[in-house]
Amino acid sequence: MLTRVVDTLLDRTIVPGYSRVGYALRSRWWDEELEPGVLDGHTVAITGANSGLGLATALGAARLGASVRLLCRNTARGEAARAELVAACPGASVVVDECDLSSLKSVTASAAQLRNELPSLRALVHNAGVLPPERIETAEGHELTVATHVLGPHLLTNELRALLLADTDARVVFVASGGMYTQPLRIDDPEFQLGDYDGTVSYARTKRMQVVLAQLWAEHLPGVSVHAMHPGWAQTRGITDALPRFARVVGPILRSADEGADTAVWLLAARWPGTTTGLFWHDRRPRPTSYLPFTRHTADEAQRLWDYCAVSTRL
Repeated sequence: MLTRVVDTLLDRTIVPGYSRVGYALRSRWWDEELEPGVLDGHTVAITGANSGLGLATALGAARLGASVRLLCRNTARGEAARAELVAACPGASVVVDECDLSSLKSVTASAAQLRNELPSLRALVHNAGVLPPERIETAEGHELTVATHVLGPHLLTNELRALLLADTDARVVFVASGGMYTQPLRIDDPEFQLGDYDGTVSYARTKRMQVVLAQLWAEHLPGVSVHAMHPGWAQTRGITDALPRFARVVGPILRSADEGADTAVWLLAARWPGTTTGLFWHDRRPRPTSYLPFTRHTADEAQRLWDYCAVSTRL
């Protein structure tokens, strides 16, 4: 009871809960440890896996015995990440696949290659992220952030549906952000065409979309556990490069990439997440998806998000 109260206080007060302090405290209470070899014989695909949280998730999966596919926009950086993974985990099976999540054509091609080479897929981790300073449209006419965080993952999940269903305990994980708590589901303006563009707001909006999309995929993909999670504040390029002022202020209490990725790795392999679906996690516990009334969405708004993704990903 006491640990639950402390855990809730950490979550609501944000700074201690999202920092390395929250991780250090909560990790003492965890009662389900991951056994070495639990992912032996299984394949895990991770987008944006060449650095930061994606690389840390890939290393965690490899250490548990998984064969890892690194889905990277920049294959040169992907190969450098592969070398780092193999050095840290000798004997690991790691393959780099070219996949630009912002390009529907690239996503389709990458998925086709995976279907040709794999009999099944244990887990798909949607980790790739961007935070552009200005509004940018892709070659296919979509705002870059929503293309990378929402449309690409939606299409990739759909394209790999058969591989996921071929595994008896498949998982899909969306790596979101605690920043999504500040934004509602803006399905009226999904591509930020109204008002002055703000990269940080667009990032938070699309992370809110990811959390809702995970809930929707949980309904549309029976037999597969679909979850979203947020890593807290971790020492990654996503924070240090895109939010340098914020990184300077909270630098001393930032989590390591491994600490930030812990819940994502746990969701891939632990027993409990495989018995549930459609939840939002932080530090191995389900969390509310909204705290403020204006950020709550309706069933109709969620359906409109699904319809928007379905229409926008038709090639």
